[in-house]
Amino acid sequence: MSAVISHAQIVPDTAVLPVIPDTTGVTARDTSFIRTDTTVVARIDTAMIPGKRLPFTPVPKRAGLYSAILPGMGQLYNRQYWKMPVIYAGMAVTGYFLIDNINKHRDYRKIYIGRIDNDPTTTDDLTYTTEEVKLLQDTYKKYTDLTVLFTALGYMIQVLDAVASAHLKNFDVSPDISMRMQPVLYGNGIGFGVVMNFK
Repeated sequence: MSAVISHAQIVPDTAVLPVIPDTTGVTARDTSFIRTDTTVVARIDTAMIPGKRLPFTPVPKRAGLYSAILPGMGQLYNRQYWKMPVIYAGMAVTGYFLIDNINKHRDYRKIYIGRIDNDPTTTDDLTYTTEEVKLLQDTYKKYTDLTVLFTALGYMIQVLDAVASAHLKNFDVSPDISMRMQPVLYGNGIGFGVVMNFK
């Protein structure tokens, strides 16, 4: 379709338009369209413009939900693939320390109970005193609790990271946004001022 238009106007999706007689057979959908004062001339569907691909915009709630269900999945959804090995390496390290601390706490607890049960048949080959065994038992119990705490904090941090990264995925960091200091001329002198550019 072609027409000579002297004054055309691009109308956004959210604009409220008066009822216009439609003599061309083109109907206004939920898209932008060009109109004159009398008739609809052509419709522009932004989703059908060739070569025009919108950037991927993740949904923050969905990213947080994925990370809450399975650690690292929110980062995968945000297309930040390099973060997944970091998360799983951290999980492996905390898992190792958690198992090691639980086993050592259990061993020293068993030895301590064997020493205070007044049973002469219960023996061990440790050179530690009973008080030292009790101290080791309590120390590894504290290490176990700290490992659980750090694991829970790491879990929460990776969920918050997924949500924050989804919010900032398409944040404008182009050089068009800049801040610099430059001399400023006042009425009775010269000074320095901060200038911010938004292009």
